[in-house]
Parts: sequence; structure tokens; C-alpha cells
Amino acid sequence: MTDRPTPRRRDAGRTRAALLAAAAELFAERGYAQATIRDIGERAGVDPAMIARYFGGKAQLYVAVLQEETGDEELADLGDAERLRGLVGRAVRQGPGPLYQVALHPHDDVKANEFSREELHRRIVTPLARRLAAEGVEQAQARAELLTAAFAGVLIGRTSGALPELAALDEESLAALVTRLVSSME
Repeated sequence: MTDRPTPRRRDAGRTRAALLAAAAELFAERGYAQATIRDIGERAGVDPAMIARYFGGKAQLYVAVLQEETGDEELADLGDAERLRGLVGRAVRQGPGPLYQVALHPHDDVKANEFSREELHRRIVTPLARRLAAEGVEQAQARAELLTAAFAGVLIGRTSGALPELAALDEESLAALVTRLVSSME
């Protein structure tokens, strides 16, 4: 008999949850492109190869993070002041995530780009376009896309260093200005 150590059993649920949490943090902190598989695995305390095992790759992990946030729930549109304040608050605390970045600049990863666009439409564009169309607003889809681009631009521009006054605004002031912007463009 040999005294081989007993292999450690994996807890798939815990590993998956740790990867999702670590990825969510890193995507929010650094954006999709700068959050590496290695860093995600390290933060989760697991072998980075587990990303491929549980999700298929970084792009699929990214989509899983986005879907984990809301599931299949129907989302309020940007015209909803509470939702808008929540989105602005999150961007102030964590920076604009990859979802907003794809509105202004495509990701290098084709799959991540496709998934990001689909999720951007599901979360932001479609609810707004649906409400605008129901209200009889002309070019509802185009307006929804314009508002989404403006919103994403504000969030990204705030962190770029090019707009210091915008960057200096606290969460409440920024949310109030963005709410007025969205209302004026609807």
C-alpha cells in the first residue's frame, strides 16, 4: 500500500460561484479586455483552467456574469428614474462595465462582442424602445439606441480623464444630470 494523498474533491457549485464573483469584480474594475483569465482564477482561488471547464472560455464567463446579475427578469428602461440612478451609481462605484464599452468600441473577442451587444440590447435598448414605441414616439428604436449611446458615452467619458468636471461629480449630481439628459432626449 502506498500513502498517496486522497485527491481533493471539487465542489462544482462553489467553484462556479467563485469564478462568477471574481469575474464580476474584475470585469467591473478593469473592463473585459484587461480582466485576464489568470487574474480571474487567482482571485477566485482556483485554477484558471476551470473557466474553460465550467464556462467554455472568457467570453462565455462574461455572458454568465451578465445573466447572473438579472436572470430573465423584465428590466425597467432608462426612463425609469430608480433604474437610471442604480445604473449610474454602479458605474460610479465600479466604473463602466464591458456592456457600455461595447456600445462605443467593439471588444477584440468576436464572441464577447456578440454576447455583449445582445445583452446591451436586452438590458438597455429593447426595454426603452418598447416603451417609446408604446407611447407612439417616432423612430423608437433609433431613439433608444441614441439614448443608450449617450448614456454609455457619459459613463465612459467620466472615467477617461478627458472630462474632469464630469468626473468630479458625485453620484447624486451625476444621476440628476443624466436623468435630465435622458428625459430631454425621449
